[in-house]
Amino acid sequence: MQGASRWLWAVGLILLSLAWAQVREGLDLGALNAFKARLEGEVAQGRLPGAVFLVARHGQVVYHEAVGYLDPQTRSPMTREAIFRIYSMTKPLTSALALALAEEGRLSLTDPIHLYLPEFREAKVGVEKPGPGGQPTLELVPASRPITVYDLLRHTSGITYGIFFDSLVKQEYRRMGADAVDQTPEEFLGKLSRLPLQFQPGTIWEYGNSTDLLGHLMERLTGKSLAQLLEERIFKPLGMADAGFLVPQEKQSRIAEPFAIDPLTRQPTPPALDVRRSPKRHSGGAGAVATALDYYRFLQALLNGGELGGRRILSPKSVALMTQDHLGPLYLPSLQRGAPYLPGPGYGFGLGVAVRLADGGSPLPGTAGDYYWGGLFGTYFFVDPKEKLIGVWMMQNPGGRTYYAQLFRSAVYASLR
Repeated sequence: MQGASRWLWAVGLILLSLAWAQVREGLDLGALNAFKARLEGEVAQGRLPGAVFLVARHGQVVYHEAVGYLDPQTRSPMTREAIFRIYSMTKPLTSALALALAEEGRLSLTDPIHLYLPEFREAKVGVEKPGPGGQPTLELVPASRPITVYDLLRHTSGITYGIFFDSLVKQEYRRMGADAVDQTPEEFLGKLSRLPLQFQPGTIWEYGNSTDLLGHLMERLTGKSLAQLLEERIFKPLGMADAGFLVPQEKQSRIAEPFAIDPLTRQPTPPALDVRRSPKRHSGGAGAVATALDYYRFLQALLNGGELGGRRILSPKSVALMTQDHLGPLYLPSLQRGAPYLPGPGYGFGLGVAVRLADGGSPLPGTAGDYYWGGLFGTYFFVDPKEKLIGVWMMQNPGGRTYYAQLFRSAVYASLR
């Protein structure tokens, strides 16, 4: 009898240890394994080219996996070291750099941008008016106040993109090729300074070239390229070994590629950013590359209050400033006019990231104060300071970016124990 009790006790310990091994830092690894298996099914169905995803909690990387193909054309396997075009996930990096320069007194968030870029002193706003035959015409009116650095950071400058819905101003952006990365900084600034604003500065959140303009402002301020500034101030201190604006030849075999035909739209995938040669200009809004681990290190530094491994990139107060809402009611007009308010229900916007306003009000799982952003070709991250939780999702699949970002986020929160 005593031997049987000992046997049962030993079995119980084994079962307990196995159950404990399935939970690390309060995350259920079994649930994350099930999510990985689902992704492998998505790859087999031809819906997902490949992906790398990383989950960290309490400062520890708990799960870091790769599925599918690095390049669906050659069917080379995806690896955790894959390098991704992160597109708009460049924006938080550029925003953090601006806050670092502000800490040193190199610039102030309330500065008019024409102090650094005088070509933007006489900004005009495009107002659509009824024209002959009911066709709208574009009337230019003076900006009611100067665009500030703060406006660039929170996307209230009135500067837009030529994509995402349509307007007469956006048509002018497309006609002039204002969004193109394949132009020099001087060409970009010259075009943007001549184009009208979509809205009066400070009145509405309007996603656009604000962060690109911010990057070129810092280049003019410092006399260094944005690539140099980010390398010196963020990438090198944080050990982001593969982050940058150019993938050197010896690393180009690690670049993740999209489908030739988007499985959602059944249309050819738009040409991906050429990261195998030096760009004519460094796009602070869309031009960087990184691995999942690189970007995690940046996010962990933010979650730590601005430092990682004893290297500080920002003060805790600057991180707090970056990750709090700066819109107040300004996002409401965007919702009412039907334009794309990308942060979504329940979210305001900080300085480069969307910020959750309350525990309710959003269809996505999360916590008040969490923040996130994503990139055009399907990269995505979120940080939940209250849960000490970070998620990084990397893929090159523009048609599936919303679906997979939400799927990933839901799976990570479902794994919390």
